[in-house]
Amino acid sequence: MKEKIKVLLPVISFLSIVIIASLMIYKPLAKESIIFFPIDDKAFYKSAKTNINLEDIKKKPYQIDWKISSTLSQVAYLRQDISFLFMNGILKAKMSKWEQNTDEIIEEKTVEGKESSLIEAISFHYSEIHETEDDITSSQKMSEDQLYVIDSNFHPLTTFQKPSNKNEEEWKSTLDRVTKQQLDYSWNKVIMENQIDLNQYIQMPLTALSSYNDSPLNGFTPEQWKFVVGNLWEGLYKNYFLGIKKQDGTVVESVGSTIPLLLFHKNKKELLVITTTKDGESVLLKQALPF
Repeated sequence: MKEKIKVLLPVISFLSIVIIASLMIYKPLAKESIIFFPIDDKAFYKSAKTNINLEDIKKKPYQIDWKISSTLSQVAYLRQDISFLFMNGILKAKMSKWEQNTDEIIEEKTVEGKESSLIEAISFHYSEIHETEDDITSSQKMSEDQLYVIDSNFHPLTTFQKPSNKNEEEWKSTLDRVTKQQLDYSWNKVIMENQIDLNQYIQMPLTALSSYNDSPLNGFTPEQWKFVVGNLWEGLYKNYFLGIKKQDGTVVESVGSTIPLLLFHKNKKELLVITTTKDGESVLLKQALPF
């Protein structure tokens, strides 16, 4: 009997290893990712926020307190929020956090700033929901914030979101104009190099996209628009947040690049995303739309 047990022990051990390996194969661990799945009609965000403030108004160089937070109406298999922070139209920093089996995400970062700036942040709040192993849905929402910082030798450090006096109105006008000129120059470079006919597209900088959270862009149904937004952010995460793939195949850091310009074709068949890398290389990303 003892001899039989000795013979069976290696077999049992081998079978145990096979079973464990099988479980690992068929039940993989969740990983950081944004993948568009059909929208879950039952799930909704109780809150979704992006906030930009200065930590100490008297400190120079000034420190930007940048915070994102969101709470879903239910626990999700995977929660992830990503955010971009732009200064005068250039990507200054990016932030991401993901957690499994939770309803809430909170992430905060401090970014150093110099000189007067228009600071803009936009975030994508994402949830992957598993009713069963085969029934996977998602929930999504965007949020944004912006802040004008006046940092001049002839003016005390000041911040505002909306101008409250003539001086702030002048600063806002100046920063808006400088940012627009810089962006238009870089975007037009990409447009001309790729011979894009702008008359065929609706243009929108990425930072303006969250204003269409609750209403679709003209020409799209609510269902189509959710599909477009979800797939856009999936593409931005893979091809912008994680790095930009250049024409020679190398991947470079996206920090230092311009705000992406979104071009929605009026026939709803195509979405273009254009930006310029830190070293000035033009980047054109394309997404086919199935409408």
